Amino acid sequence: MTDSTPRRPDDITSMASETLPGADSTEAERVAALVETLARESAENKDKLLRALAEMENLRRRTERQVADARDYGITTFARDVLAVADNMSRALAALDQELREKAEPGVKALLDGVELTERELLKVLDKHGVKKFEPIGEKFDPNLHQAMYEVPDPSRPNGTVAHVVQAGYMIGERVLRPALVGVAKGGPKAPPAEPPVPPASPSEAAAKAQGSSETPTQRSSQASSDAPTEATAGPLANDNTDKPSHRTTDAADRSEESDGPGPTDPSRS
Repeated sequence: MTDSTPRRPDDITSMASETLPGADSTEAERVAALVETLARESAENKDKLLRALAEMENLRRRTERQVADARDYGITTFARDVLAVADNMSRALAALDQELREKAEPGVKALLDGVELTERELLKVLDKHGVKKFEPIGEKFDPNLHQAMYEVPDPSRPNGTVAHVVQAGYMIGERVLRPALVGVAKGGPKAPPAEPPVPPASPSEAAAKAQGSSETPTQRSSQASSDAPTEATAGPLANDNTDKPSHRTTDAADRSEESDGPGPTDPSRS
């Protein structure tokens, strides 16, 4: 009876290496060639599977990035067209100064208030969708964000900084929607270079500084007096003291004799 159990390629290889009973060498070679072909096809299929999985992972990441870019920058063309409306409203409000507004009639003031409210609402909607306005007055000129229109001889400002803003710029996300039209200062002092960072002090130096700042003048003077050599430590004075008799010993003997003398009598013993 034939065994129909499925076998692995290793089992097939081991079976092919064995000599089948009643089979000649030609059939054994044919089986070995078949096993080798199956093993090669299995390795090729495994390589194709790994490549397909890697390609699908790259496609998934690329699709996610494209979806995020479409969500953030999909309104770029529409936002660029709306900026013209915002510029016209700003010019309309800048045409009247504060003095003319105060002298205007109540109806004109109400109209100006409505225009200002509309402009603020438009900027708020643009900011909600990632479009932000920027006016780089006083900042260093950046060709990636600003477009120079002219140079201003202004000695009060550092050379290469923005002195005037002709038209405000807008950003959408991390990209420039429209660069700002600016006038660059010329002839002023150069911008001061950045100071090098001070290296941090070591723990021993910091502890020494903290200890020195915590000591008072009295403690410092007492420490200086204790560190200075005194006359008591001199050699000749110490030798002179050893030659003189000690008065403390005689005083102690006299006191001991006085203590051994008769004391007051007890009236109860008599």
